[in-house]
Amino acid sequence: MPKRIIKRFMPDQQTIRNHKHLQFLGTLLHDPNIFHLNRRSVSGAFSVGLFMAFVPVPLQMVLAAIGAIMLRVNLPISVALVWITNPLTIPPIYYFAYKVGTWILQTPARDIQFELSTHWLMGELGVIWQPLLLGCFVSGVSFALLGNLSIRLFWRLYVGRNWLRRRQGRANKKTKK
Repeated sequence: MPKRIIKRFMPDQQTIRNHKHLQFLGTLLHDPNIFHLNRRSVSGAFSVGLFMAFVPVPLQMVLAAIGAIMLRVNLPISVALVWITNPLTIPPIYYFAYKVGTWILQTPARDIQFELSTHWLMGELGVIWQPLLLGCFVSGVSFALLGNLSIRLFWRLYVGRNWLRRRQGRANKKTKK
């Protein structure tokens, strides 16, 4: 079952509950639903994590944790998926989101030369913020929905295949008797 695959990579519940950066959530971390590994919880966690990965703000992991707790989906998976946007992938992902936003708004895309500086951030971001935010929102919703549906489909196929194997195993045992 997918549970066995996922459990190998999951941190311990106590580790998460005692994590110093999550202490502000208090007793909300004691809800057992945020650690369940079932189709609904994992697919919902993919939705939360993928959506939050496209939110162009710092502290995406905190937002993913809050979203997972509010929606009662798997917390560790939600937080881990936010790392899709990391220092190496942020430029191409947000450029893609910017292009999506310009396409939706039907505005010409500017030739952007990215620089990691406050001057660039104040100058360029003031011009491209509308298509960037719209593209991030549309991309986040799209990838969240795609991730949710993909996990549900994968889970269903995996469980169905295991049921078929068990049924065939039982049939083989009956024929041997």
